[in-house]
Amino acid sequence: MPQTGAIDARIAVDERAARVRFRRALTLMAFTLVVPGSAQLVAGNRAIGRLAVRVWLASLGTLLVVGAWSWLDNGFALGLAFSPTVMLVVRLYLIAGAIGWAALFVDAWRIGQPLSLRLPHRRAVVGVNGILCFSVAGTLLFGAHLAAAQREWLTMFADGDLGSSHDGRYNILLIGGDSGADRWGLRTDSMTVASVDEKTGQTVMIGLPRNMQNFPFRKGSVMDEQFPKGFDCDGCYLNGVSTWAGDHTDLFGDSENPGIDATVMAIEGITGLDINYWVMVNMRGFERLVNAFGGVTLNVRQRIPVGGLGKDVTGYIEPGERKLDGHDALWYARAREGSDDYSRMARQKCVFSALVSQVSPAQALTNFQEIAQASSAMIKTDIPGGALSDFVELALRARTQKISSISLVPPRIDTARPDIDLIHQMVDDALDKASGRPPQQEKKAPKREQAEKPAEAATEQQSDEQPATVTGGSLGSRNDGYVANETDDVAAAC
Repeated sequence: MPQTGAIDARIAVDERAARVRFRRALTLMAFTLVVPGSAQLVAGNRAIGRLAVRVWLASLGTLLVVGAWSWLDNGFALGLAFSPTVMLVVRLYLIAGAIGWAALFVDAWRIGQPLSLRLPHRRAVVGVNGILCFSVAGTLLFGAHLAAAQREWLTMFADGDLGSSHDGRYNILLIGGDSGADRWGLRTDSMTVASVDEKTGQTVMIGLPRNMQNFPFRKGSVMDEQFPKGFDCDGCYLNGVSTWAGDHTDLFGDSENPGIDATVMAIEGITGLDINYWVMVNMRGFERLVNAFGGVTLNVRQRIPVGGLGKDVTGYIEPGERKLDGHDALWYARAREGSDDYSRMARQKCVFSALVSQVSPAQALTNFQEIAQASSAMIKTDIPGGALSDFVELALRARTQKISSISLVPPRIDTARPDIDLIHQMVDDALDKASGRPPQQEKKAPKREQAEKPAEAATEQQSDEQPATVTGGSLGSRNDGYVANETDDVAAAC
């Protein structure tokens, strides 16, 4: 009997010792999770432990400093986020961190002497170590993947830094191109100049109809030399400039984008503005981008047909306030059945305004990878990479301000024979008003009587007498003008 008691006592001691070893093994792994290298300082190779802890503390310190600085200075944060070099450093650091931290977990498991543990404890330690090791390393590797995606996205932009503004504004030509590889850059579906105040981000959208004829090119440009009297060839429209240039690439030297260069020359000749940069948007890529942002909410005033013209219509977007996915947002902007080009231009301004005001930084961070991939698929541009942080900062400021617009369309402008002097006056007055400057009185009065009655004023007068007209899904009509095409507040007109 005494012998049995001694055996039981030894068993109890062994049980307690096994539990102690098990807790010690788990504690070493917990130490490694909280402070990498601490397990080695306590029970392993102290040289490795000291190095790991120093790296960990330096990383935490750097993160805190960068975070605080970014909180106080958004420009600093954007500069880091849009630097390919920083993204490369972050990627390599995260990869190295993932490998090093995983190795510390394995070493902590070794220090815990797994062979001395009982089989159930040994299995538990292996499982816990594996979960911690793969979770931490996987998280860091995913971060490295995002940094690589960001860096790859940044490579689509040209080299260089932000150039000088023109009269305090950056004029960016937004070109919508038909989808499909055979059409990229060949036919421009929509053209809008976004004129952005360099300090406030206040934006004026200047819409140009694709069917404009008989317009001049920028003085002294290649296209001006070819068409000194304006683009007056038979069947020549504004959206055909890029096609003409594509058939005469020898005139543009080593230009990689003769069609876009020629279009810029046309836009500058029509508006009198100096274009800083251009952005070519593939409409199908736009669909993917809207999905990446989680959709866009729009006020659908009338049923918008989906699918094409006539028998190609496959469905409708019903009236009301709707959150549209990329597919429906694209058709809302591009639908032609039951619409004219000018009502469609108004709807496109509504989509642009909604995206600017609704997309939040939180959404951008949440769907960063998809947004980067969609952007790479949809955009071609000459904006330099060094200008990205500045433009993103301006875009954040623009979210808090009203977006105004003018469009060079009927009833104020005859697209077949446009009054270029009147167009220049319209553009200058719109920019002066947006910048808080008084109109320049020395300019000549409008030639056409219809120009004295802007579309917005006409529609407001109509609304006092009867319900507002809605045509092709846009408030207004071709004869009276569409409100979103000429307004101080696009969002209110939508």
